Amino acid sequence: MVAIKGRKNSNKNPPIFSHEFIIQNHADIVSCVAMVFIIGLMIQVTSPWAYTFIVIHHNISTATTDDLTLPQKYTTGWKDACAVFFYFLITIIVHAVFQEYIFDKISKRLHLSKVKLAKFNESSQLIVFYLLSFIWGIDIIIRDNLLLNITSLWVDYPALLSFSLKLFFIGQFSYWLHCYPELYFQRVKKEDIAQRIIYTTIGLFFTFTAYFLNFQQVSIILFILHYTGDILLHTARINHFINQKENITRILFLIANSVYVFVRIASIMLTILVFLYGFNQIESSFDYSTGNFNIPIVQYTVLSVIVFFQIYLLHTFVMRQIKRARENTTPVITKVKPKQKLKKKEGKKSTLSEDDELPEVDQATKKNLRSRSSTKAK
Repeated sequence: MVAIKGRKNSNKNPPIFSHEFIIQNHADIVSCVAMVFIIGLMIQVTSPWAYTFIVIHHNISTATTDDLTLPQKYTTGWKDACAVFFYFLITIIVHAVFQEYIFDKISKRLHLSKVKLAKFNESSQLIVFYLLSFIWGIDIIIRDNLLLNITSLWVDYPALLSFSLKLFFIGQFSYWLHCYPELYFQRVKKEDIAQRIIYTTIGLFFTFTAYFLNFQQVSIILFILHYTGDILLHTARINHFINQKENITRILFLIANSVYVFVRIASIMLTILVFLYGFNQIESSFDYSTGNFNIPIVQYTVLSVIVFFQIYLLHTFVMRQIKRARENTTPVITKVKPKQKLKKKEGKKSTLSEDDELPEVDQATKKNLRSRSSTKAK
């Protein structure tokens, strides 16, 4: 009879609820939590509770008209936090799928060092997020006719949100929030944690401010501009790890750097146009119930923060390029150490003798012959 080999017991499996167990199985754990909401949607008793987390709320179109052919319009509200939590779980699952089935398989073929591997994983997941957001944002801009009808950015303020635009911001919230636990799941080094927390918090801050103050229309254009520059920079960065041809890498970095500078200037010009010129064309008023925050203190504060942030990014970028240019132009001087003279050791501690150049067996036989000749001489 043919014996069936059973599964070998290995001690590699970490204990349950240990740090290593949670890190290895965090996608499965989060999937189970997300399934609770989905299963709850199928049960009549828990369906209203699960419905609050899964479906997009604050739809005012059905309350004003019964015509289902009209596009659905939404406002902001507290139930958006429930949707953000559910899609926050979905974002963690999607990130784990991309990491395991795409990024890890590519990185294994590249044989990168630990430092380059961490940068490769960071740039890869950022490119996926930026690229999806870019495509999604372009579709919203075209559908809502935001770019061709630029005056709608301030004339229609506060404008109602389309389904795609509202879901876009919920996705932005979900991604930036999921970056915090990913610091633990991805085993990010301590020296890199502070930098990642800073840019994650900045992204979350700008997204929340735009959503709360109802500047979603102008913000999505600024997001698309910002993501365009970052997509090209991280693409050039990954090409630097994968492709060994320096000419292609230089061309990609040249394109990315040029677009990055153009994006910063375009963001400043658009912000000044909307907040300094556009909102001054309409009547200033403040109404929290309708989400109208068109007052000078809000206008100039938002304008100052965005312009200062763009100038800071531009200044940091320019200083980094100057530093790299200096490092490439300055020649590296290597000091040649003078050869140390070998000191002759006294007695038996002299330099290599003729016996040391022979193999061990020949050395032993030569010593025996010497000892015999010395005894005969006596």
